[in-house]
Amino acid sequence: VADTPAKMLALGEEGIIPYIASIGLFRTKAKNLVAAARILVEQYGGEVPLEREALQGLPGVGRKTASVVLNELGVEPAIAVDTHVFRVAHRLGLARGKTPDQVEHELMAAIPDPWRTRAHHWLILHGRYVCLARRPRCGDCAVADLCPSKAGSA
Repeated sequence: VADTPAKMLALGEEGIIPYIASIGLFRTKAKNLVAAARILVEQYGGEVPLEREALQGLPGVGRKTASVVLNELGVEPAIAVDTHVFRVAHRLGLARGKTPDQVEHELMAAIPDPWRTRAHHWLILHGRYVCLARRPRCGDCAVADLCPSKAGSA
């Protein structure tokens, strides 16, 4: 329906809302999508910039989203730190930082180059399905023998 910034801009907020109404904060996200589309059309010829600073300058795009885009497109290895990555990194003793930026910095230092582009996927999936927030499934964990937080003592 809107596979280009120009088409998103043409839809406007009210036109975008029915497509994203099932996600949280959909009104704010629709507003940001239209504002970002306007910037992309007016300043970038309708193309998404592939520089971190330019991406983070778009409405609704923070460091985590920019990291996902740059990592997935192979522009820059990055570890997007969401709630799952933050929790798993702490439980496994890979990071001690108190902010997502600090944890990202620690993970980038701890994870060898060849694994960085996939590491955030592994950490997210591990946090979603095994190392759960309230009841970690340590008995199902492939790295339980290495985990300092094993047996739910996290």
